[in-house]
Amino acid sequence: MKALSIRQPWAWLIVRPDLDYPPYRARELAEGRIKTIENRTWRTRERGTILVHASQGMTSAEYFSAKEFCYRLGVELPPFDDLQRGGIVGQVDIVDCVDHSDSPWYMGAVGFVLANAEPLPFRPLKGALGFFEVPQS
Repeated sequence: MKALSIRQPWAWLIVRPDLDYPPYRARELAEGRIKTIENRTWRTRERGTILVHASQGMTSAEYFSAKEFCYRLGVELPPFDDLQRGGIVGQVDIVDCVDHSDSPWYMGAVGFVLANAEPLPFRPLKGALGFFEVPQS
């Protein structure tokens, strides 16, 4: 299966492991508090389910910038040290690739439109640039 490395806390915002009760997840999705766009500078034809890999790197400046952004959306991030890094944290479907969107999560030249995100048990794994293949084991 293919995976995409995403820096924290953005990977957490896609899979939202804090929302383990389906009605809460549905409400947060409807209210725009789950990240449904992954911003990139490049387009993709990739569609379907991919694994979400949380990159190893995350600076405190990146974290606090994201925390400020999330505060405006009504999302509270977990503490810096609680965000898992360097492994698979979930899966999500890529359903489209757009060059504009009204979503508050859209910030880039290109956005991968995401749906059906769900957290998975953390699995340590070295990431890579772009989409990369993850062994079955």
